[in-house]
Amino acid sequence: MDQKTTVTLLELAAKSLLNNEPAAIHALDEIPRDLFVPLFNAAFLGGHKTVLKAMVQVWPFRCLHIGSLNTRESSYDILEAMIDGLQILPAQNSSSWGPKLRILDLRPDLDCETICSEIGTTFPFCLQSCIYSQRSIFYIEDAQHSVRCLGIGNSGSEPHSAQEPMELLVDISLNSTVRTEQFLSLLCSKVQQNFGSLHLCCRGLRIHRMSALKSILQFLDLGCIEHLEMDQANLSEVVTLLARMIHLNSLTLCNIPFKSYKRRSFRSFLFWLGQLDNLQELSLTFFCLTDQLHTLLRVVPPQLDTLYLPFCSLSNGDVTVLSQSSQATHLRVLSLSNNQIFSEVYEPFQTLLEKVSSTLRHLEINNCMITDSTLSAVLPALSHCTHLCVLSFAFNPITMPVLKSLLQHLTSLMKLKYVIYPVPVHCYEEWNFHENLDRQKLAEVQAQLEAVLHGAQRDDMTWTTCSK
Repeated sequence: MDQKTTVTLLELAAKSLLNNEPAAIHALDEIPRDLFVPLFNAAFLGGHKTVLKAMVQVWPFRCLHIGSLNTRESSYDILEAMIDGLQILPAQNSSSWGPKLRILDLRPDLDCETICSEIGTTFPFCLQSCIYSQRSIFYIEDAQHSVRCLGIGNSGSEPHSAQEPMELLVDISLNSTVRTEQFLSLLCSKVQQNFGSLHLCCRGLRIHRMSALKSILQFLDLGCIEHLEMDQANLSEVVTLLARMIHLNSLTLCNIPFKSYKRRSFRSFLFWLGQLDNLQELSLTFFCLTDQLHTLLRVVPPQLDTLYLPFCSLSNGDVTVLSQSSQATHLRVLSLSNNQIFSEVYEPFQTLLEKVSSTLRHLEINNCMITDSTLSAVLPALSHCTHLCVLSFAFNPITMPVLKSLLQHLTSLMKLKYVIYPVPVHCYEEWNFHENLDRQKLAEVQAQLEAVLHGAQRDDMTWTTCSK
């Protein structure tokens, strides 16, 4: 019997067991360890909250991740059941049987398995374990191991906790809804009940307005956060958080007003942004940077590979600065949408394309007032972006002949699979009045493009449009 067949049989056994929840919970003390993962997956997908709570209490592995699992049930209901089942274990729980859960990971992650492989070492390893906080399992166990290696504390006089350190990994969204408040209240209560033994490790934090819910921040070790999103906050509030989030690798800011580039808040923002040595992704939306992009690029790491700058009022000079920056040769994802960067000349953008040609995989230049002449001029440079996978240039005044010419040139880019193109101008009675779209003409455009793709044997490439 091959491994795939074995997995299928385990899944069928798990689903059958869940038909009777009381029996399933009673069987948890007797079923083999190999059945726990398929049973958990089936219980999670089926929304069996009572079973999930019981499973967390007796989980026989060191870690538990929801990973790529998704459910139609309220995600908060599922997560609350698992948090409620989390128990802090007594120290020295070395029995080969019984619960061993030390790391409960409630973050969605498509690349993460339900449990990490057990290598059989003295310290079972979890790939997602916190490595930043002094309250983390990694830090505590490493310190204990060092003490033992030095022969300190062998007399038995070494003080130690009566409970095993545990970690609860979460992503948190502060959006002021009643349901969010209920979830965060449970989360804080759990941490308070197990203060000193339970490390709440937040990796992703999303804040929509700095509201009363910001009190949750006192329960977090902000040094653990790797992804921060803030919408509608003052720049001074952003700076306060950045000063404590030194391990960020992704920063997203939207609608962050400030009065002057010369004021202290903007200078402080640049200073703390420059301290983020691990930063790889930066997204700024509705963040006015006219003729100021150089001040930003001067402080962010050269290895930055993702840069989103929509609605930033960028100038041609800013595009020139970007093309000459150290970041240009590392960029994999770039969005310059909703900036009128082609209103004067196209050469700065052409130079930029030449610089990013060996790395760029995703390009967005929507609503940049790109015309036929501009697109034709930058087409040779665009054709040399051989790693490009996604191109989006919707809402630009392009005619059908130039659109077809572009398609014919881009079919040679074998990694390019997805293109979002603008509705050609002849499909509108007037270009700037999108409600006057002729759907029949748009359908004819799509048919012509698909015919060209088929003739070029590029049926693997999808061309679509935003017509709303």
